[in-house]
Amino acid sequence: MFQYTIKRLLSTIPVLLGISVMLFFMLRALPGDPAQVIAGDMATQKEVELIRHQLGLDRPTHIQYGHFLWRLMRLDLGNSIKTQNPVITEILPRLKNTAILAVTATLLACLLGIPAGIVAAVRPYTIWDILVTSLALFGISMPAFWLGLMLIVMFSVKLPWLPVGGSGGIQFLVLPAVTLASLLVAAFARNTRSSMMETLTQDYITTARSKGLKEEAVIIRHALKNALIPVVTVIGLQFGGLLGGAVLTETVFSWPGIGRLLVESILARDYPVIQGSILVFALLFILVNLIVDLLYGLIDPRVRYA
Repeated sequence: MFQYTIKRLLSTIPVLLGISVMLFFMLRALPGDPAQVIAGDMATQKEVELIRHQLGLDRPTHIQYGHFLWRLMRLDLGNSIKTQNPVITEILPRLKNTAILAVTATLLACLLGIPAGIVAAVRPYTIWDILVTSLALFGISMPAFWLGLMLIVMFSVKLPWLPVGGSGGIQFLVLPAVTLASLLVAAFARNTRSSMMETLTQDYITTARSKGLKEEAVIIRHALKNALIPVVTVIGLQFGGLLGGAVLTETVFSWPGIGRLLVESILARDYPVIQGSILVFALLFILVNLIVDLLYGLIDPRVRYA
């Protein structure tokens, strides 16, 4: 497993390099000029050109990428065009907020979605199964921004129990976490139900029941453990996506996360922050997938890493 982990970590280097190449050149192919944004609409062309020269944007694109890559090799993401602060100092506080939101939403979704999927699988085609399946379909089909706005109207406007947005105490976390969790609950419940129903038809489940084991032991110790691998895969993918920033949810609730930072940077044409945010997101997504792969061996000892 150690050798497998090292190989996977080394494989992230060409992946991040490829992402940096595509990201760098695609950003510069988009319309918009950071120098013009900084100078303002009333600036003269000479003033804009001076700012472009100060930022190094008047150099050939491949030269700019060479400087960017050299800084990246030294773990330097550059400075923000908008604030002139180091990009890493712009990203880390936002990443912390996004991580808090992502962990809270994922835990809440696991506590609700996995038991709901188990109940639906154990009692197929009953009222419980129909209820879980219907709620899961509703949750997957529901736009995050709409649910967020409805929660604000209900619990912040009509019932002023929770703040509309921003960050602070736990009360600021409730609505955005519930919004994200409602979407994840649907995915977790559907995948748990599907995996459990397939597992419950296996011969070793029939054997366990024929030995006189209690139904709870058969479901938890035998069926659930073997049905968890596809569920863990979905959890890892969803969690990795949330770490990249739940853009709509963070925007609706003014949550100061990395997703909202990315939107603000795109509007300001802040190339270094955009590049740094997406590279950090890519690295986190790769690491989350690696952790999920390693968890397979803990869940099922039959899994071996070549």
